[in-house]
Amino acid sequence: WRDLEGAPYSTLVPSDEVTINYRHGLPVITLTLPTRSERCRFTVKPVVTTVGTFLQDVQREDKGIERAEVFATDGSKISGATLMEVLLMNDFKLVINNTAYSVSPPVRDKLSSEHATEMEDIRSLVHRLFVALHLEDHQIRKERELLQKLDHLKEELLPLEQMKARIMESADAKTSRLLWVGLALMSTQGGALAWLTWWVYSWDIMEPVTYFITYGSAMAFYAYFVLTKQDYIYPDAKDRQFLHYFYRKSKNQHFNVERYNKLKDDLAEAEESLRRLRQPLHLRLPIQEISDKD
Repeated sequence: WRDLEGAPYSTLVPSDEVTINYRHGLPVITLTLPTRSERCRFTVKPVVTTVGTFLQDVQREDKGIERAEVFATDGSKISGATLMEVLLMNDFKLVINNTAYSVSPPVRDKLSSEHATEMEDIRSLVHRLFVALHLEDHQIRKERELLQKLDHLKEELLPLEQMKARIMESADAKTSRLLWVGLALMSTQGGALAWLTWWVYSWDIMEPVTYFITYGSAMAFYAYFVLTKQDYIYPDAKDRQFLHYFYRKSKNQHFNVERYNKLKDDLAEAEESLRRLRQPLHLRLPIQEISDKD
């Protein structure tokens, strides 16, 4: 039997000379060292160890090994950069010096079923160790960073909050004055119509006047709806006028409303992050578990 390069193998050994078993979820490859004539076990990490690293370990264990290679069942050579996890998915040939060993790895599906409970215990142990050694320190550092960020945002917001309070107070005063002016005008109009009806003219003359005044008011309310796309409701009209005064005053005093809103959003986001971070600190749970429960 020859490899792809045509080099003959003096011996083709059955698969029982090289065995693969799994211990604690890791494959253990057992083979006979040619020079020392003794069985040796090699534990590999499938997702880390490559074929080249495994062969180097074999040669390091037995200095008399001059040639160590791995071939697929069709005779093609397996690259040394191939992960052991990929190699152990199919049968292969392990060549040591001039001896070829036929290797048949166990079926992974059956293996997973047999060691599922043991692997789950290992994952749980690793998770608890990670939480005990790393996660709490990381959360404390993150909490410190968020607290510093909150202090910085509050410092930036303080002068803006003071300016906003002054602008709101001024806008609210103007809006209140406007409402009182409207009440005074309505009272004056009512008194004028009463004086013209009873002392100057009669109701027969004033009735058409009051009709057109009412019709004109209806037209004014309809025009308000056309311009604002809102019904003329007193609380809504008051809020709209308040915002008009507020933005006009903000522009005059160079109050950046967009920057203020951005800082408020950042502050709310930082406070929410701090709340979520402190919760697992008290419960001794990782953030991922808190997110799953939410």
